[in-house]
Amino acid sequence: MDALNRITALREQLRHHTQKYYNEDAPEIEDFEYDALQRELRALEAAHPEYADPDSPTMRIGGNASEKFSKVRHPYPLESLQDVFSFEELTEFFDRTEAAAGTAEYVVELKIDGLSVALEYENGVFVRGATRGDGQVGEDVTDNLRTVAGIPQQLENAPPHLIIRGEIYMKKQVFDELNAALELAEKPLLANPRNAAAGSLRQKDSRVTAARRLSIFCFNIQNSEELPLHSHVEALDYLKSLGFPVSPSYSLFHTPEAVRAEILRMGESRGTLGFDIDGAVVKVNRFDQRQLLGSTAKFPRWAAAYKYPPEEKETLLKDIVITVGRTGVLTPNAVLAPVRLAGTTVSRATLHNRDFIRNLDVRVGDTVLVRKAGEIIPEILRVNLDKRPPDATPYEMPRVCPVCGAPVLDDADEAAMRCTGAECPAQLLRNLMHFASRDAMDIDGCGQAVLQGLIDAGLVRSAADLYTLEAGQVEPLERMGKRSAKNLIDSIAASKARDLSRLLFAFGIRHVGQKAGKILSSHFGSLDAVLEASEEALTDIRDIGGATAQSIVQWRAQEQSQHLIQRLRKAGVNFTGEKSAEGGRFAGKTIVLTGTLQTLSRKEAADLIERLGGKASGSVSKKTSFVVAGEAAGSKLKKAGELGIPVLTETEFLQMAHSDPLQEPPQ
Repeated sequence: MDALNRITALREQLRHHTQKYYNEDAPEIEDFEYDALQRELRALEAAHPEYADPDSPTMRIGGNASEKFSKVRHPYPLESLQDVFSFEELTEFFDRTEAAAGTAEYVVELKIDGLSVALEYENGVFVRGATRGDGQVGEDVTDNLRTVAGIPQQLENAPPHLIIRGEIYMKKQVFDELNAALELAEKPLLANPRNAAAGSLRQKDSRVTAARRLSIFCFNIQNSEELPLHSHVEALDYLKSLGFPVSPSYSLFHTPEAVRAEILRMGESRGTLGFDIDGAVVKVNRFDQRQLLGSTAKFPRWAAAYKYPPEEKETLLKDIVITVGRTGVLTPNAVLAPVRLAGTTVSRATLHNRDFIRNLDVRVGDTVLVRKAGEIIPEILRVNLDKRPPDATPYEMPRVCPVCGAPVLDDADEAAMRCTGAECPAQLLRNLMHFASRDAMDIDGCGQAVLQGLIDAGLVRSAADLYTLEAGQVEPLERMGKRSAKNLIDSIAASKARDLSRLLFAFGIRHVGQKAGKILSSHFGSLDAVLEASEEALTDIRDIGGATAQSIVQWRAQEQSQHLIQRLRKAGVNFTGEKSAEGGRFAGKTIVLTGTLQTLSRKEAADLIERLGGKASGSVSKKTSFVVAGEAAGSKLKKAGELGIPVLTETEFLQMAHSDPLQEPPQ
């Protein structure tokens, strides 16, 4: 490939990854891979100036301001930093600096891996906050920044005008807790704290941002020339005096050798920090020397960011162990001979899933290459086949759960394998949360914190245990008391009378959601009938497919499921539902609701249709039996007219629903 083609290809790649990283907070490659592409492009552009392009990714800072937020033009540009990847490159930075500005002092700070912002104060009051954007124009995220605890809303003894630059980040503990909550909710997990912080700050609803518990480190006064400050250390000390959190580690050094030693020390400390860093920042201390050095189109000449290279080392894979997550997913993990990487001792690495193990062909006893780039989870890159022992055999995932012994679901459509145990201890909190949720058994006061407290106290090991609780057992728990305990016990007792459809959903059977629960309850009328129905009988029911039927059959055959059902029966939980007579008045009918109904809500009307054997659809087609039109009916009503579909008023619909014989809609 010639130079121009390679330059063009690299620019396209970098624009794509810049968009994913800065604007979508969804990176597809690691930082060091992105940096490698940037370096290759810079080298090619330097060697071929005839292909220069002012719009090249090497000439631009960060991303663009999103259309979701108002745009803010920065009075002082938010420049990027020149990256260096070796001490040789850092030496070149020192040489250029001292050739232009003389002998210099340097400040070394941790390079926090987060999202850069500017905070603007007028007469000591925080008035505006914006993201970096492209360095010239950012996004107005003032309301969201007001929720960040470390940002002062008012300053004492502040100058009339002050612009502070800082880095929004998410602490590792907060990130882990957030991912644990997402796992319980069976939502996609966040990739890393940096992207979690960026995505949290760029929310339209500031309440979401507040719940993410973001933090900030401030590292620069943008309008420092307006203040009687002469150096970066003075500026950082001044920020601290005003109440701003600054980098927890910044020191002044007088020689390049001392700077290099500090960078190494910081690198070794990475594993002990409560937040992610991806390098160390070296800055000229004196402001008069900074003015002499100036800036390029993209970054200041008086600073450099030393990026810690990803470390790769070989070690022995001693064993593969399985952990069971809160949603029942089995995750294989490699047990390694301890090896020092990125400032920490690594003895475990995730193997992700069945497909990862197969593709890598990793086996117990193998010598593997392990990488840890910055603060990411250690990963195995490849196997050294030359060192493979002769007796090493391919690894097979377990067929039963290592925690509870229930069968493992191996779904060909996804790489994840799941425990199917109804009472698996590993899934207990998630299962209880689902069982008690509003759309299931609707047990008021049974939130995550209360359920965790019941589990920790050893009072609940299964959903059935909820029905054996007494107020005296619950009252001593944290956040409880006599009244709260009584209310909880009363709510649990009231849930015994819930309809069968809710109980079927509460069981958490794969593919059995709210709708399937209602259909099964309406068709069979009792849990016993559902348990006795053949797989063929289940698939004969409209909207109950083969996968759902198979899940029900597999679930009910398990010992844990039978034990749970037996205990719920003994506790007096309702096992019956309202069975549709003759399949229901709307059996075989597909009905579309449009407009605003006066007597029923849209959900109540849909529930009535389904309870009477019909299907509530969201779109009009030739298969639609009739349309129920309320006030301000729109495109659905128009389409019904075009297709010749009968249209009923709400009154006609209710008369039909409550009539004895099933009437046909008027033509």
